[in-house]
Amino acid sequence: MQFILIGHDKEDGLALRKEIRASHLTYLREIASQIVFGGPILGDDGAPYGSMIVYEAEDRAAAERLVANDPYSQNGLFARTELRPFKTVIRDGAVNP
Repeated sequence: MQFILIGHDKEDGLALRKEIRASHLTYLREIASQIVFGGPILGDDGAPYGSMIVYEAEDRAAAERLVANDPYSQNGLFARTELRPFKTVIRDGAVNP
């Protein structure tokens, strides 16, 4: 089952995001088989101010653990997160209804 995370950085979170980005990327590599796709949410200035990741997880509890174990979560980068069930319908130009 897929779950989408939308993480909204806390105000002035860019410095923290940059500080822990390497550990965040290491974590994503460790769980790569459970990630469908993802990346930063960018502001009009091109700077990241949030994250979006689609996970493949057995259930909501498993998805919540993936989010909780991310260095971005563990270091308090997000002011608010949303985690919702998700279904990929189109990806890379292919439609899968």
